[in-house]
Amino acid sequence: MKKTDWPIRWDLLLRYRLIEIIALWEGRLTTNHICHGFGIGRQQASKDINTYLRELAPGNLQYDRHIKGYVPANGFRPVVTRGTVDEYHDLLARQQTLSHTIDTLDVDVPGSHVVEVPGHAVPPEVMRAVVTATRGGRRLRIGYASLSRPEPVDSVIEPHTLVCTGHQWHLRAWCEANREFRDFALSRFRQTPEVLRQRARHRQEQDQDWTREVTLAVVPDSRLTPAQQDIIARDYGMKKGQLTLRTRAALAPYVLSRLGIAFDNRHPDPLIQQLELANPDALGFGSRRELALKAVAGVH
Repeated sequence: MKKTDWPIRWDLLLRYRLIEIIALWEGRLTTNHICHGFGIGRQQASKDINTYLRELAPGNLQYDRHIKGYVPANGFRPVVTRGTVDEYHDLLARQQTLSHTIDTLDVDVPGSHVVEVPGHAVPPEVMRAVVTATRGGRRLRIGYASLSRPEPVDSVIEPHTLVCTGHQWHLRAWCEANREFRDFALSRFRQTPEVLRQRARHRQEQDQDWTREVTLAVVPDSRLTPAQQDIIARDYGMKKGQLTLRTRAALAPYVLSRLGIAFDNRHPDPLIQQLELANPDALGFGSRRELALKAVAGVH
């Protein structure tokens, strides 16, 4: 991003992101998009577009008089977005949610529909306590239920990072009882956590699986025919039949789970499995079974 003499305010950054996403994925941007999306006047919306082009991305957009809107230039390069279709999906999902909440809100959603899947329930009081402890470096007393021990067990943990894995929130934390870093699903807290006065003694940098990065080599399921593998490779934008992903070792099981990659319980139908991990040994876990259990259970 081009440096400016002033910091970008959060509200401006959101409007600049809307400019890029709409222009890139719909091919036509007008001031109406910004007016409807943020409840501002046409003059301010026009100013936002001009400031974006002057300060952040000169030459990214061109005004087309025939369609009365801005279109991406041939050399368009995202500067406040990653330029992935997931960002367009997120925008449509947010607008769809707002439209359901406020019936009269006109956010100019195109003919589309985002499939909504319920996430794991997390009470507000649980999230507030977790955020307070994580942000303040405090220990946290919790009542926690797991699939292996359904009856809630009182535990003291030292959280260092709050993680969202799609439709589930969990804490990466030091577990005092087990003397190791573990993942704790917020939906399995059975009481409001108590933020303790004592400071946490175990930090993020001490969590080896968190600080260690791994490379996932994802490929089409080898049981598919070459033609089928080519379709899957194109679906995921693979290069030379492989998708390379960098992630923290602690998060690798969640990434693989989101991709539908299983191990010990691999689906017998490759048309459903579709993907597999070509380099499981590179992850550094003790065994394929350990990784399989982490990927299936998500948390202990």
